[in-house]
Amino acid sequence: MQYKFSPRLKMASLILIVVGALVYGIGLYLNFQDKANPNYITDLIQANPQEFYGEFQSAEFQKFNPKEDGVVNSYQKKIYEHQVANRPWAAFLVPSYLALGMAGAALFFLSIQFAANAGWSMVVTRVMEGIATYIPVGGVIVLIIMVGAALHGNHLYHWMDTSLIDVNGDHYDKYIATKSKIWLNVPGWIARSFIYVILWWVFMVWIKRTTKKLDDTNGDLKVYSQLYTRSVLFIIVFALTTPAMAWDWIMSLDPHWYSTLFMWYGMVSYLVSSVAAMAIISIYLKRKGSLPLFNDNHQHDLAKFMFGFSLLWTYLWFAQYMLQWYANIPEEVQYFQQRIVQYKGYFWMLAVNFVAVLLIMISSSIKRRSTLVFVMGFVIILGHYWDFYNQIMPAAVGAFHNFGFLEIGALLFVAGTFVYTVFEYGISRLNLEAKGHPYFHESKIYEYPF
Repeated sequence: MQYKFSPRLKMASLILIVVGALVYGIGLYLNFQDKANPNYITDLIQANPQEFYGEFQSAEFQKFNPKEDGVVNSYQKKIYEHQVANRPWAAFLVPSYLALGMAGAALFFLSIQFAANAGWSMVVTRVMEGIATYIPVGGVIVLIIMVGAALHGNHLYHWMDTSLIDVNGDHYDKYIATKSKIWLNVPGWIARSFIYVILWWVFMVWIKRTTKKLDDTNGDLKVYSQLYTRSVLFIIVFALTTPAMAWDWIMSLDPHWYSTLFMWYGMVSYLVSSVAAMAIISIYLKRKGSLPLFNDNHQHDLAKFMFGFSLLWTYLWFAQYMLQWYANIPEEVQYFQQRIVQYKGYFWMLAVNFVAVLLIMISSSIKRRSTLVFVMGFVIILGHYWDFYNQIMPAAVGAFHNFGFLEIGALLFVAGTFVYTVFEYGISRLNLEAKGHPYFHESKIYEYPF
């Protein structure tokens, strides 16, 4: 069964890309104006002093950063100037990281199906392969941002300032200097960034070629064994790269802060978003007549994972927040204090990512309603965009955030690129029926008993 990329969907994705680029361009122009305005920073501080000098800043910080002219000292003003300049980059990093994570998580979820000898999911494995096709494009976009940071084209990563590791300098930071010897140094950081993307890219091509070969050989057991081995290997690679990616690309935005479960919390965020995308695409293809074997039993199981992973995400978020807030260790709790003060809607993301999912999707019968699952898929993806926004923007731009032209433009551009890549180079070039897989027949007749 083959799907032909719908002209309407293709046009919609291209419109998203073009409109996103235009809106982002407008935001970039406005950002240049803000940077050129000598009073922009001081006016914003005077208008909202609680967002710049709240209790999230320690007494030690206030002591070493005294105000000049009653507003801000020259060194701190330089940091604020960097945050204003960071906004175009950070606006792109949020959806780009989420989209790349969704693609990698789709390949991970696919590999789990093969490694576990799952039968129910064979009808939707080609949808997973289609989403994974975005890895090269998403990887290149993220790497552009990372290379820009490494070349000091932006100041997203504060620890890259060499004055912080100069033991004789005025701004020497012993914590960052210590971390730079072990992990946070530019050569190692940029090398790891390329390794993450290349590994995911290689395994995506490798596994897709193996599934095609399995179809071409009518389920040859030797090829099936190769698919199993390669899937297990990618599960291991994914388990090792996702924590390191989270440390390098997200947690190091706040170099003084750390959390031992942060990497799993972020991974579950794009994993549930990826499963939501699988449900959306599968329902769409079913309605187009290109995935006729997909039924409410398969949909029920995808919705079940959407529900379960949402609860897991909530558990990890709460465990991280509750333990650090209760312990009240300054370098830990500051992370949340800043977000509570500067980002008024910080806790409201729980209403989308937890409460709405819990109340709407808890019923087994609800999970069989395609329209509701389709809509909730978009709700979950947008909710976890919000989650990554709350992770990235406070560290990158601080109080200079605003969900405006830059953020909307970047979101539309990445969304359009994701849809176009997945359907043009993934879904439309695959045989949507994995007839070569030994468990395909089991998936065809699969029926969930409840």
